[in-house]
Amino acid sequence: MGILSGLLGNASEVDVEKVEDNLEKILIEDEKLVKAFKVLRDLMVFTDLRLILVDKQGMTGKKMEYHTIPYESIRHFSVESTGHFDMEAELKIWTAGASEPIIRNFKKGEHIFSVQRTLAEMKLKNYDLNRF
Repeated sequence: MGILSGLLGNASEVDVEKVEDNLEKILIEDEKLVKAFKVLRDLMVFTDLRLILVDKQGMTGKKMEYHTIPYESIRHFSVESTGHFDMEAELKIWTAGASEPIIRNFKKGEHIFSVQRTLAEMKLKNYDLNRF
C-alpha cells in the first residue's frame, strides 16, 4: 500500500503472513488466517473462525484493541459506496444482541468491495445448515 493511499484511508489487502506474527497471542490452536485488510493503522483480519478488528491506539500505536466477531453472531451487513460528491464509503455489521452496528469508514476506492466480498464468503462458509 502506498503512503498516500494509507493516509487517505483506502483499504488494502495485507499479506497474512506479515499479520500472523502480530496476532499469535490471540489466535487459537489451528486457527488459520484467510485475508487481512489495512485501513490507516487499523486491521480487519478474517480467519477461518472469526473476524478480528485490530484498533491501534495512541500516538505510538503500541496500545491495541482486538475486537472479535464470530461469524455466527453476524446477522447482516451492508456497504454504502461513494458517489460523485461522497468521499467515504461505509461498511456496517450488525451482530446478535447489539442495538447499533459496527461501522468502518473507507475512503473512495474499490477496496471496500473486496472487504465486503470476503465477509460474505466467510459468513456463508461458516453457516451451519444443520441447525434447522
